Amino acid sequence: MQTSHGGSHDSTSQVLLGLDPFWMATAVFVLSYVVIMTERINRAVVALIGAGLLIVLGILPQSTAVAGIDFNTIGLLTGMMVIVAISRQSGVFQYLAIKSAKWARGRPWGILVMLSIVTAVLSALLDNVTTVLLIVPVALLICDELEINPYPILLALIMASNVGGTATLIGDPPNIMIGTQTDLTFNDFLFNLAPIVPLIFAVTLVPLYLIYGRYMGASEEGMQRVMAFRERDAITDPGLLKRSLLVVGLVVVGFMMHHSLGLQPATVAMFGAALLLLLYTVGLAPDEASERVHNIFAEVEWVTIFFFVGLFMLVAGIEHVGLLELMADKVLAATGGDFMATSFAIMWVSAVASAIVDNIPFVATLIPMIKSMLPAFQEAGLQGAPESAIWWSLALGACLGGNGSLIGASANLITAGFAERAGHPIRFLPFLAVAFPLMLLQVAIASFYVWYRYF
Repeated sequence: MQTSHGGSHDSTSQVLLGLDPFWMATAVFVLSYVVIMTERINRAVVALIGAGLLIVLGILPQSTAVAGIDFNTIGLLTGMMVIVAISRQSGVFQYLAIKSAKWARGRPWGILVMLSIVTAVLSALLDNVTTVLLIVPVALLICDELEINPYPILLALIMASNVGGTATLIGDPPNIMIGTQTDLTFNDFLFNLAPIVPLIFAVTLVPLYLIYGRYMGASEEGMQRVMAFRERDAITDPGLLKRSLLVVGLVVVGFMMHHSLGLQPATVAMFGAALLLLLYTVGLAPDEASERVHNIFAEVEWVTIFFFVGLFMLVAGIEHVGLLELMADKVLAATGGDFMATSFAIMWVSAVASAIVDNIPFVATLIPMIKSMLPAFQEAGLQGAPESAIWWSLALGACLGGNGSLIGASANLITAGFAERAGHPIRFLPFLAVAFPLMLLQVAIASFYVWYRYF
């Protein structure tokens, strides 16, 4: 492992004009992030331009840049987007929207709480990306009928998806990576992380009520209009609904068994998408089948997909020149090899960093670094804590840290994509102003839990 950026120059290709690759990569990354925050240029364009600059300037070899793209994330997102786009044709989301609104008697705060609970539970059982793909269109539909601003509900759903996703191995991509690279099982995650999730979720609702809930109201006409809906009328294609539920069920089982089957979640999602596309088009005339496939692929959030492609390459650039490792090593040096101090440092650095860069590539960098540190901790003593305590600290920090900004987690970007398409764009800085303090509160609760349970 390189401990300074100077050691990484040997592996860096010839840099244009003889500039220092460490500072060039850092400058391109910071500048890209600043431009993304200003929202003057589409975030996908900024990320791809930044990634292209790293390659053109000779800072990052193209092969390294491409290797930095996490296909597991891209494949999972694309596959689930296709599955949701087809399932939507059956009317199942309209059915859920009407049923949800009726359960809450059409009251906006009640709808926010109920949809947040559903989102948190589904995020633990499926994964948080799939869950927001299923729930966000429902939320937007309800808000349209009530003629209310969907922003508070969408913010709550982002929080709930990342908090709920923390609970299980399959709930959040960082957990998937930690689980597959440390042999921690689905039950390990459930036993160690799930107990604290309900408390974090409940505490998060309190400030949301104080900031938004007290002022959320809908007209009596709007609520009556929602209550008058017949949810059964929403199911326009019962046959497609059955086929969709069959495939979604198989995909969920695939996610739950992926570790034992030796499959990655991306494979499960992409295969499920292909199977549902087949069931959606089988028996049709070639022209009609082709048109259906084109229409479904047109519904994929390609802006989000390509933003991730660019972002992964940008992070690969700062990883390649040694910036991420330098930062991580500084933190470990500051803790003096103390296991408890290092565990908490990893949790808080992961949380803050996951709000700045996507938590997936950051966790991918930290996992090998932590593995290399464990022998030293075993020699020095673990202070009575299990070795896995450091992994639970990383999981809690990275998953909850995803709540800190709009680009902190995949689920946030998916939600922002839906909101933008619906004409209610979520702005970076206003979101940050509310989300970052909430994230710090969540991580503080998680810190107390890790201290109380393991140390």
